[in-house]
Order: sequence, then C-alpha cells, then structure tokens
Amino acid sequence: MSEDRIDLAYVGRALQRLTDEVASLRDDMQVLTAIVQRPDNSHSRLLAEIRATHSQVSRLSDRVRRLEAAEEPES
Repeated sequence: MSEDRIDLAYVGRALQRLTDEVASLRDDMQVLTAIVQRPDNSHSRLLAEIRATHSQVSRLSDRVRRLEAAEEPES
C-alpha cells in the first residue's frame, strides 16, 4: 500500500515538472513569435513581446521561490 503512495507521489512530481516545462516552452514560443512578427506591426507586437517576456520572468521567479522553499530547513 505504501509503495502505491510513493509511486503516485513520484508520478505527481513528474507531471508537475512536465507541466512546468510545457508552460516554459509556450512562453518561449510566444516571445520568439512576437519578435519575428514585430517588423510587420511594431507597436502591438512589441507589447505582445513584453507581455510574453513578463510571463517568462514570472514563471522563473515562481520556480526560484519553490527551489528556495525546498532548501529551507524544517524546524
């Protein structure tokens, strides 16, 4: 019974990592798409690029916070 719980916990962590990776790739794709399309329509594409970059930075900050929280010793 405990082996099943460990396996489910592992699967949950693996799914979370995959979800984070897909979200990160999506953000990267949005930034690159906005950069490529910017010459066609500078102002609106620049705004899209800034929003996509903000999303990337926010996701990176979330990942850093989780890592820092995981490193904190429990009292």
